[in-house]
Amino acid sequence: MIPTLTAAEMADRVRSGDLRAAEICEARLAHIREHDPAVRAFVTVMEPEALKAAEEVDLRRKSGVALSPLAGVPIALKDNLCTRGVETTCSSKILKGFIPPYDAAVVERLRAGGSPFLGKTNLDEFAMGSSTENSALFLTRNPHDPDRVPGGSSGGSACAVAADFAPLALGSDTGGSIRQPAAFCGVVGLKPTYGRVSRYGLIAFASSLDQIGPFARTARDAALLLDAIAGPDPRDSTCLPDPPPAFAQALDRPFEKIRVGLPKEYFGEGLTGPVTSALDRLKSELKDLGCELKDVSLPHTSCAIPVYYLIAPAEASSNLARYDGVQYGLRVETKDLIQQYFKTRSEGFGREVKRRIMLGTFALSSGYYDAYYLKALKVRRLIYEDFMKAFADVDVLLTPTTPTPAFRFGEKVADPLQMYLSDIFTISANLAGLPAISFPCGFDGALPIGAQLIGPALSEGRLLRIVHEYQKNSDWHLRRPRLARRDASRVGTAA
Repeated sequence: MIPTLTAAEMADRVRSGDLRAAEICEARLAHIREHDPAVRAFVTVMEPEALKAAEEVDLRRKSGVALSPLAGVPIALKDNLCTRGVETTCSSKILKGFIPPYDAAVVERLRAGGSPFLGKTNLDEFAMGSSTENSALFLTRNPHDPDRVPGGSSGGSACAVAADFAPLALGSDTGGSIRQPAAFCGVVGLKPTYGRVSRYGLIAFASSLDQIGPFARTARDAALLLDAIAGPDPRDSTCLPDPPPAFAQALDRPFEKIRVGLPKEYFGEGLTGPVTSALDRLKSELKDLGCELKDVSLPHTSCAIPVYYLIAPAEASSNLARYDGVQYGLRVETKDLIQQYFKTRSEGFGREVKRRIMLGTFALSSGYYDAYYLKALKVRRLIYEDFMKAFADVDVLLTPTTPTPAFRFGEKVADPLQMYLSDIFTISANLAGLPAISFPCGFDGALPIGAQLIGPALSEGRLLRIVHEYQKNSDWHLRRPRLARRDASRVGTAA
């Protein structure tokens, strides 16, 4: 059945001529039409564009042109990635009607490689959230349980892969926005090293933390997508100048002994019993694969949440100042320019975005900069140094991705701090600029449980190889949700 083929299998069959790219694309679009009204992963479905791109791949293959590794493999894009000629909203009212005249760097590379784009996926507004409940458009439901959140902010992309709408999807990760929804939806989600992937064309949230990365069902598929999007880009001054290694090819090397660190700060209070049990089982399975487990400490872990919620809102306050109703997006017409700014931003931004803009503006304001933002930067350095000390003794770190499986809609909305704590295990990797991957390692009833591996800078290949070896000996990543059919009119909308 086409919807259950991996990206690697699809690519091989397109190159061999066993399947047409258009046939694959049509099957995925039919699956989306049938089941996405119940899930609502997509903000925009790009059916004509996707079919045209797939047909072009088929024509190239027939003419004998060499195809790229992901040619003909459909992909879903988080709706904060600029896509030429397609409305890009960040799931915010303030970007209503914004149609970029250019592609983000990652979109440009995938388009050139012949990947059809199925559509743009829902997210927490401007990627600010942990449940996709902050979307100004509508709620996205976890395919494993429609009463549960998919995680956030890249909830739509995680759902698109979990529900087999797309074999691959792109998300962005500022404090866990790829890994946390990957854990909640039972798929693989990778946040690369900061600078490994160009941020050109990614609508910014917090520029020193944002990173684009893949969602997939398998480590091999994630490696193929990382191969396609990673690499230098002169348009992004923070992008690393050296070409990356071939991640997918490295998966087939012999599996060497890996020293796995267990940070004691990540295995304490707050973990539910099923998460603890799944991680205990995973530790035993990693030992069976030849890994050596060792206890380590990251003493400044408790500082990660307060540090993040000073730095990220401060950068967001600066980045979001451009949305004033003058050049693009929503404009509330008034006779006075200052009132236009005020009304446009008041009506265009949602509650969580306003909260973070105010937090960030306060942290950067005169008289408070040294006490809050500058101090946060200093503690950020201490968090980074904790990781460096740990990596002197171990190769990677193993942690839970989230303290709990997916929670119910509305469960944390009224208490922002509880929502922020959903990312307590993922934020530190962003603050340190390190690569990290989440992968399914168990279930609590119908709800997936994710584990996280964090590595030193530029160690994506090692992380992917560990997950690949684990998936060869487990089947958690193969478990699929039973998708409901639900009329879109019955699906609740966001407040």
